This record gives sequence, C-alpha cells and structure tokens, in this order.
Amino acid sequence: MAANAVWQAWEKVQVQYKWSMNHADVRVADWPLMSSPWPTLAIVGSYLLMVKLGPDLMQNRKPFEFRRLLVFYNLAMMVLNLYIGVELAVVSYHLGYSWFCQPVDYSNKPYQVRMAAALWWYYISKLVEFCDTIFFILRKKNNQLTFLHIYHHSTMFALWWIGVKFVAGGSSFLAAMMNSFVHVIMYSYYGLAALGPRVQRYLWWKKHITCIQLIQFSSAGVLGIRALIVGCNFPLWMQWALVAYMLSFIILFGQFYVASYQKKKTHMLNGVKKTEVNGVKKQSARTSLDTRESEASANQDGRLNDAHRRATNGVSTRAQARREHRPRKDM
Repeated sequence: MAANAVWQAWEKVQVQYKWSMNHADVRVADWPLMSSPWPTLAIVGSYLLMVKLGPDLMQNRKPFEFRRLLVFYNLAMMVLNLYIGVELAVVSYHLGYSWFCQPVDYSNKPYQVRMAAALWWYYISKLVEFCDTIFFILRKKNNQLTFLHIYHHSTMFALWWIGVKFVAGGSSFLAAMMNSFVHVIMYSYYGLAALGPRVQRYLWWKKHITCIQLIQFSSAGVLGIRALIVGCNFPLWMQWALVAYMLSFIILFGQFYVASYQKKKTHMLNGVKKTEVNGVKKQSARTSLDTRESEASANQDGRLNDAHRRATNGVSTRAQARREHRPRKDM
C-alpha cells in the first residue's frame, strides 16, 4: 500500500511538472540554465553543501586576504547591478509599464525580449553572488554565515529561475529593478570597505543600507497585496509567493537591524556602560558604583585632611603654651 501511494504521488508530480513546463515561456527555453530546473537545483544543493563543509575545511588553515580581488569583485557586481537596473528602468519606460499591475507580454517584440533578457541577467547575478559566501568561508568570516545570509542567497537564485521561466516580464520587473539599485549601493559600500581601515572609518552609512532594503521589501509587499485585493492580470500564484517572500525578508532583516544596530545603542566606553532610554542617556549600575567609589574616596581624603589640620593645630598650640610658660630673663 505504501509503495503504491508513493508511486501515485510521483506520477502526479510528473504530470504537474509536464503541465508546468508546457506553460513556460518559450522565449527563454534555450537560454543557459533555463531548459530544466535541475541545474539550478544542483547548484543550490552544492552551495548548501559548501556552507556546511567549508568552515570545517578552513579550520586549520590561515584565512585568505583577497583585498585586491574583493575590490575588483565588488566593483564588478556594482557595475552588473547598475546595468540590470538601468536596463529594466529604460525598457519599462519605453513599454509604458505600470508599477501597480502589468501583465506579461510573451511576444518576440524587441523591447519585450530585452525585458526578459534583463531579468535573465538578474537571475545570473544571483548565481554570481554565491561568491559572497565563498569569500566569507575562505577569509574565515564564519560569523557572517547567518541563517539570513544563507536563506537569502540560496532562495533568490532558485526562485528567480521560476520567475524567468514563467513570468519574464510584466510586474516581475519592479522587484528586480529595485533590488538591483539597492545592490549598487551595497556593493559600493563593500568595495570601499575592502580598501582598508583608512577608508572604512569614513563609511558611516552601513546601517542605512539595511533600512533601504527594508523599504524595498515593504514596498514590494504592499504592491503585491494591492494586486491581490484589486485584481491584476498577472499569475495569482506569483503574487502570493511575492507577498510571502517579502514578509519573510521583512522579519529577518528587521531582526538583523535590531540585533546589529539598535542593541548597540547600549555600548561600553572605557569600562563605563551607558544606555539610552527614551532619548535620555542614563548611566548604568557600573557607572553609579564607580561614582559612589569616587565620592567615598573623596570623603576619606577630606577626613584625612581634617585630621591632619587638627593635629597640626594641636602641635602649634602646645608649642605656643610652652613658650608662654618659659621663665623670662631680666635684662
């Protein structure tokens, strides 16, 4: 019975898979990595295996530096994302795309094909971004291999294969365009940071990148919800997937922002811990203790000084009394 149930389930999966592939965008069928989902799934599986085994393989090795390579890599990623973002913006402008609802045009018109090609390059950029993780592993920056980082990189590449395969155009362009421009800012920051401490001290705007990302996710989620409520001639399953995916990012990036920046408002400075409560800086118990110790020390010093003065005055008084009682010699 169990074997029959498994076989029937497998047959249903095959039927659904064939049906889905028959409804795919024929324009992208022969483009690299687009004929089948298996290469993309294999790459994602290899990526997750690398994340699992990589830190252990580097455990007894010295971390790599890669300063020049990191500068070049971040510059190249900035240029690639700038190209994608500008191409999507230009093509959508020429086609008169709406940010609120835009059906997919599967024709072979030049601008429609350019739109599909720009989205394919966006999908490829997510593959290249796996290098972020590779550099973390080789540089032994294992603290950067968070759930957010791994979830973000692995799912973006896999899900955008679906996006390009089935909806290479229409409302898909907006999320890719916004994300590309955000990545221009992000890779600009990391490229400058790779130049070393002399430049890093001027990079005060890292936390604002996370704020921009949260605005991006929130905007995409709101537009997705609007399309679900008002209605849009765009695949409904794609809208639901977009809203759910953006919600997961809002939660994860929000947690990252709070953990990385808000909690650091409570910081240590020369062993004195200060906290900010409702915009008012208050000293902690450690500071209060130090203050009380200083006051006690000052009071003790004051008591010692008073005792010294009294002792000195006592000696002077006795000496004066002896002089007054000393017999005087007549002249």
